[in-house]
Amino acid sequence: MTFAQQLVNWRRELHQYPELSGQEVATTARIRHWLESAGLRLLPYSLATGVVAEVGHGEKVIALRADIDALPIQETSGVPFSSQNEGVMHACGHDVHSSVILGAALLLKQREAQLTGRVRLLFQPAEENFTGAKALIKAGSLENVSAIFGMHNEPGLPVGTFATRGGAFYANVDRFVLRVKGKGAHAARPHEGNDAIVLASQLVVALQTIASRNIDTLDSVIVSVTRIQGGNTWNVLPESVELEGTVRTHRADIQRQVEKRVNEIASGFSSAFGAQIDVEWFNGPVTLINDDKWAAFATRVAQDVGYKTQTSKLHMGGEDFAVYLQTIPGAFVSIGSASEYGLHHSAFNPDEALIEDAARYFATLAEQALRVN
Repeated sequence: MTFAQQLVNWRRELHQYPELSGQEVATTARIRHWLESAGLRLLPYSLATGVVAEVGHGEKVIALRADIDALPIQETSGVPFSSQNEGVMHACGHDVHSSVILGAALLLKQREAQLTGRVRLLFQPAEENFTGAKALIKAGSLENVSAIFGMHNEPGLPVGTFATRGGAFYANVDRFVLRVKGKGAHAARPHEGNDAIVLASQLVVALQTIASRNIDTLDSVIVSVTRIQGGNTWNVLPESVELEGTVRTHRADIQRQVEKRVNEIASGFSSAFGAQIDVEWFNGPVTLINDDKWAAFATRVAQDVGYKTQTSKLHMGGEDFAVYLQTIPGAFVSIGSASEYGLHHSAFNPDEALIEDAARYFATLAEQALRVN
């Protein structure tokens, strides 16, 4: 079996048996087995799921990270190796990421005698709910690590294309819930109530003015209401309505400004309409900020191995890798996967041709990074 086919086979096996964040027990067992069979050292960290391995010897350590969890999505891609787990799918390509870093591990093991240090391989659980990176850091996976690298497949880029950028890259991700409590009434006598649906509707419109009227138009910000829930029949004005949404930015000061403004709008509407509006705010992953030096280095290595490279645009999605970069320097990169359907789509189907080249790239990247002072 060729090297490329081995990696594709591993990817397809992972794809057939996806597991949700924090539940990656079988996925962990598979990856452990594949690593051990290749002679990799598994590090004895206390982890419920996820694997950390190492190759090489010496004081300097470079880390490579893959994510291993899937999403609660029913697959419709139609591929012969579709998910066998009902309602769960690798719709973000973490199966691809894992096979890439597994491939890099095999190559690095072959070159172990030539390595000028150690390469630590992080197979991280729970990226999708933004808890996995913290768990691996707490376990000690970044101890003595000089720099860390990771990837995400990019369905909008052709296979053979590489993109990254220094500085801010992926956005911070916050979630908010607004609970509007008015007064219920018969739909025929609305004057006897305080219509929570009308108030919630106006709140949705007012929240859009944060991005369009309160933040500099040259700064990136998204404020989106993604769920409205209220009422249970056609002839009753409900007492309460719940709104849920997300905020994305690339700067911490704007993040704080948006949160402050959401609370101000809620408070103002509450006073004006004589209703109760409670705001609950959930901070997700922080902005992913690539180290300029390592982003440039990663790009040079990509050029050397034959990728067509470009500077990435800012990404409004969130990425748990950002947590590692709060602790140590490194770079996160995009590698083209040419899928007709995008990330988190039930028909997402990345081109497996990317896997071998990406594995060779990350092995070379780690080997060369060990030589950087």
